[in-house]
Amino acid sequence: MPQTAETTATQTAAAAADGATRTTVDFWFDPACPWAWMTSRWMVEVEKVRDVDVRWHVMSLSVLNEGRDLPESYRTLMDESWAAVRVLVAAAEQHGPQVLRPLYDALGTRRHPGGRRDTAAIIAESLAEVGLPAELAEAGSTDAYDEGLRASHQRAIDLVGDEVGTPVVAIDGTAFFGPVMTPAPKGEAAGRLFDGFVLVTSVPGFYEIKRTRTQGPVFD
Repeated sequence: MPQTAETTATQTAAAAADGATRTTVDFWFDPACPWAWMTSRWMVEVEKVRDVDVRWHVMSLSVLNEGRDLPESYRTLMDESWAAVRVLVAAAEQHGPQVLRPLYDALGTRRHPGGRRDTAAIIAESLAEVGLPAELAEAGSTDAYDEGLRASHQRAIDLVGDEVGTPVVAIDGTAFFGPVMTPAPKGEAAGRLFDGFVLVTSVPGFYEIKRTRTQGPVFD
């Protein structure tokens, strides 16, 4: 059937209505954090069962912990974590923010369920997997992209304060640290948790739910 002005206007209105009902989610992550990885896998499930637009952003535990007195083992982790976040920021600046999700998926799969810590190899393999130039790996050993990294990190901190870690999740501009979970729920269970999270963000003055973790991350 040929398009008419009337049908085109109807389709445009329908698309606008659909956009108006979709929820915008901003997700900040550090690829070194296993808990951010767990929450990101939940968000991937949410995308399948709810009308959401997820925008992925980088934050940095290394930046967050600058100047803090840390155990030696954790300080080593912070030193190692600079490379991946710098490469992510460089990739987004050079190729657009749409590369953050697939590159994070590739990096995180190797590091978390894969259990690897050979950062240079992980970065090289991940860049190749998503079709990005191998030269981007060079960004991991320079501070050339730190201005963009710190700006992205600060946007998350401005929403939630500096007494948190990763991930930070914002629903239509209202943000919380977390949710922290293990294992990540799937299917409609992921959707129901998201519905509750949306409800929490709609309550002015709501700040925190927390209990002591008794289990580590359970990776699929």
